[in-house]
Amino acid sequence: MLRWISMETRHTTGLIPVAAAFGGNLLVMLVKAGAAIVSGSSVMFAEAIHSLADTLNQLLLLIGIRRSSKKADEDFGYGYGHERFFWALLSACGIFFIGAGVTLYKGVLSLMHPEPIEIHALVFAVLGASFVIELFTLWIAAHSLKKTFPNVTWRERLLRADPSTLAVYLEDSVALLGVVVAAVSVSVSYYTDNTLWDGIGSIVIGMLLAATAIILIAKNRSYLLGRSIPEDERDEIIAALAAEPTVERVIDFKSTILGIGVYRIKCEIEFNGPALFREAYQREHLREEYEEVKNDYEAFKRFCVDYADRIPRLMGKKIDDIETMLKKRFPSVRHVDIEIN
Repeated sequence: MLRWISMETRHTTGLIPVAAAFGGNLLVMLVKAGAAIVSGSSVMFAEAIHSLADTLNQLLLLIGIRRSSKKADEDFGYGYGHERFFWALLSACGIFFIGAGVTLYKGVLSLMHPEPIEIHALVFAVLGASFVIELFTLWIAAHSLKKTFPNVTWRERLLRADPSTLAVYLEDSVALLGVVVAAVSVSVSYYTDNTLWDGIGSIVIGMLLAATAIILIAKNRSYLLGRSIPEDERDEIIAALAAEPTVERVIDFKSTILGIGVYRIKCEIEFNGPALFREAYQREHLREEYEEVKNDYEAFKRFCVDYADRIPRLMGKKIDDIETMLKKRFPSVRHVDIEIN
């Protein structure tokens, strides 16, 4: 059985990891900027820009999480769940243009116009502190993913992760790599007396940021275009529909993700005629009606009119019952549109 996201969880998913990352990156950005000013290091400047981009991006993610929790209204009947994906897309673009763009520019500029850098103990102290803070926020994001998807592989968790939590996870992972790259670049530049390595380190960090941004842009784009629900969840819903005695088969099943843990499904069903007839007319009741109309044509016509009225009403009731069953069994299925084939 799949683990479906509860009503209490769906609007707050990603909030704790993003809030923790925002606070951590704000602190890291300030200390890295100070170290960059003191040392004049291109790679330290790249790290400061990296943390600034992360801080601004996580602010956008927080705005998206907050706005996506608004209730449906007349203008947006299915709610504001896509707000989260829109703001996450802006955040990913920020990583690409501000984080990766400025960092790559600074790295190339450093290669073209090398300047001496100063090595201070402060630089390595800042990098060490940054590593600890980024590791902590990465742990929070990883813990949130594991809690939300407890019985799947890490690859599956990353595929299913909401864009906000995934952004924090990837950004902090790249940030840890960036700290290592910065430490190595500064050290090699100092010991070889060649600032080439400092510029190369900045370019490596920029490329890591660009790769992260492309992954997040692609993920948010798929949600905004109307991404279908995961295949295993789709199969479980179809199986529940097909298990209904009055349903012969399920046709043209479609789905879309409206928000975190909020799904809309649409399908056509073909009713099982004999099963539906048995529900409409119990055996003894039908025999009694037969006895009443078998020698009375007018009574038979009234019976046919009643039958023509009763069956559509029964099908409507069965559709209502099926929709109620789906929403109860699968809390993420918020909107159900079932048509008769």
